Amino acid sequence: MKALVLKNVCDLVWEELPIPEPGKGEVRVKVAVCGICGSDMPRVYDHAAHSYPIVLGHEFSGIIDLLGEDVIGLEQGEHVVGVPLIPCGVCPDCAAGNYSLCSKYSFVGSRQNGAMAEYVVVPAKNVVPIASSISFEQAATFEPSTVALHAIRLAGFEKGSSAVILGCGIIGLYALQWLKLLGASTVTVVGRGLVGLDAAATLGADRCLSTAELTQEEILDQITGGCNYVFESAGADQTMKLALHAVAKKGTVCYIGTPKSEITFSVSLWEQINRKECVVTGSWMSYSAPFPGDEWRMTAEYMEKGLLRIVPGMVAGLYSMQNGWEAFELLRHGKVKGRVLLNAMEFPRG
Repeated sequence: MKALVLKNVCDLVWEELPIPEPGKGEVRVKVAVCGICGSDMPRVYDHAAHSYPIVLGHEFSGIIDLLGEDVIGLEQGEHVVGVPLIPCGVCPDCAAGNYSLCSKYSFVGSRQNGAMAEYVVVPAKNVVPIASSISFEQAATFEPSTVALHAIRLAGFEKGSSAVILGCGIIGLYALQWLKLLGASTVTVVGRGLVGLDAAATLGADRCLSTAELTQEEILDQITGGCNYVFESAGADQTMKLALHAVAKKGTVCYIGTPKSEITFSVSLWEQINRKECVVTGSWMSYSAPFPGDEWRMTAEYMEKGLLRIVPGMVAGLYSMQNGWEAFELLRHGKVKGRVLLNAMEFPRG
């Protein structure tokens, strides 16, 4: 089979590898589409890969090609999405259903070969069947939706509350959709890029505010009294700090985004936590019991019903997987905005 193999920093090569065989309890997936996640960028460009060589790719869709021994409940030819986390299943965190916190986990496309290839082998529990009416392109954005929903559930979101989303990448835009579906009174989206903000407006955001056009004070003026829930999805210095200003007294700040550099909070800013008596939490990945969790089941259900959508600005484009290096370079240099998807091959639509 052909695969994109990361051999070293900035050394990503489309080359021939043996077709992997599924072992006991595993399935082989013929990959249709695989997304380039933001976490893949430092693996390619900044020594963040755990080992070399490695096949990246953890946001993928495809068709079950072969069942390993003792696999039940799945069928060859089923359309599926991949669940990248492979928890140990026996540690105290796994026993409590906190799979995202497992310290002995493996991860598809990070700690073992992933889906930027024609085939990938994963445990049977690591695929979720989907309706054939869901396009492989949208299915490859499945994991960002689950990450958004996991954060909303973790924050204890209550129907009728107001919310702010800081960052209008694909996770922020799925968070917007989930919050509207779950009954938010108002959802304000704050971001820098007009492409993402236009997408947010299309998806029904009540306010779309640009950090490139408005000062922090002007943004806060439009969020009078703060919002009950603030979801930070960008991981940027500006929005990580803005979150503590934007949250209402007794509100909740949920940090989804991963910082790219050191962030220093002033004493007066950090004091906002005390003075507002707000809750501050982080959110990591997207799993709950029974594995992989309601986040995955609900995403499959809502995508099938057409209640979760992909609109212009969420996906930057679909590129041939064999041209993966060029796609990474476009992202690196900011020439495309939105999630980039890699097409492994053409599949007939169901």
